[in-house]
Amino acid sequence: MSGTRNTQRQPSAAARRRVLAPLALAQFICSFAGSNMNVMINDISEDLDTTVQGVQTAITVFLLVMAALMIPGGKLTDRYGRKRCLMAGLFVYGVGALLSAAAPGLGVLILGNSILEGIGTALLIPPVYILTTLLFTDTTSRARAFGVIMALGGIGAAAGPLIGGLITTGLSWRAAFVFQALVIAVIIVLSRRLEDPLPPDPERPFDTTGAVLSAVGLVLVVMGILAADDNVWLMIALLVLGALVLLWFFRSIRAKERAGREPLLSTGLFRVRTSNLGLVTQNVQWLLLMGSSFTVAAYLQVVRGYDAIQTGVVFTAATLGLLVTSLAAERLARRRSQRGLIITGFVVTLAGIVLLVAMAGASGGPWALTPGLLLIGLGLGVMLTPSVNVVQSSFPEEQQGEISGLSRSVSNLGSSLGTAVAGTILVSSLTTGAYAAAMIALAVIGLAGLVAAVLLPRGRPAQKA
Repeated sequence: MSGTRNTQRQPSAAARRRVLAPLALAQFICSFAGSNMNVMINDISEDLDTTVQGVQTAITVFLLVMAALMIPGGKLTDRYGRKRCLMAGLFVYGVGALLSAAAPGLGVLILGNSILEGIGTALLIPPVYILTTLLFTDTTSRARAFGVIMALGGIGAAAGPLIGGLITTGLSWRAAFVFQALVIAVIIVLSRRLEDPLPPDPERPFDTTGAVLSAVGLVLVVMGILAADDNVWLMIALLVLGALVLLWFFRSIRAKERAGREPLLSTGLFRVRTSNLGLVTQNVQWLLLMGSSFTVAAYLQVVRGYDAIQTGVVFTAATLGLLVTSLAAERLARRRSQRGLIITGFVVTLAGIVLLVAMAGASGGPWALTPGLLLIGLGLGVMLTPSVNVVQSSFPEEQQGEISGLSRSVSNLGSSLGTAVAGTILVSSLTTGAYAAAMIALAVIGLAGLVAAVLLPRGRPAQKA
């Protein structure tokens, strides 16, 4: 993208602060949408005459649509501009939220929540991370900005069950979608004065074939995991087919690069070891967050018989932990290396999962789960921001569209895999034993994330600008 650096407009500090509010709120509402339905499982299944597995499918498809379309969504920002994609995504999301609120059955709910809200999120989230990276140029200020965004994102995911529970119990599960539409309206108003620091490039080519192949491959992989509890052979077939389509995708982008054409993703994005390891940590972090959230919520409602608000209150501990450590991101970045923060985050999160497993079947009431949830919130809050910063800071501004789309796709793929893996184990047998098995599976995956964090190159704490 020749000439980009010379045409970039440098906004004032006040303008950068103004833009942070709608960007952080956008991340909040998208994360909220991914977790608030966890406490509505019983209400939605009864009202729409469906099953727990049907609601799990709606949740997973929403996360999957985000993951599948996030890479194309990031690429579109270069062609049409970051603000235009953000506003388009907000509009599509708002329509989906209103349609979900009026859904007469599971099919319409999946169309509104899983498809339209998923597409809207894929359009609006890449601009959030691209704009943040472009507007906050030094490591410390970027850590502060990402800290606010990731704090609201983490709070949206962790507090989704509480807020959703309060709304569902006080009004209806449908009102939770109206709440989402109202927040979207607020973001649109706050975004009116937002300025794109880089001009769009309407002549920028778009790799349609690559977009289709990447989306289909990711969908097949996650659908294969979802099929595990029904048909093992179908699971294997979908996973193999998904892997073959993704291999086709990578061969396609390599062929385009050799021919001098611009692919959906540059293979150079995968040649940076630090970024690759950072992407692994991002994927596992969101897998742990969404997987543990779905597992605990389903366990409390189906096994212990708690209502939506009781379940939501239990998650306050995780929300508090995320809030405390995410908002301390700037201070932590000055005192500790990003690698050290990510390692610490995984250790604390895994300790929380071990506590939750230990409390499986305990008779101490819902509060017996709060220490484990608190540790998970603290651990995730410590490492969400440095993982994003590691990846985004590994590439120059002309590649921010690509890496932001890839980064968000990897994170949302982790979210969908977390719900799929945990949900598959739980739905096969909604018992205390299945709850413990799901949490143990998440802990094993968490260990893989810890290994990736240990392999990150050592670095120094950020210096204050």
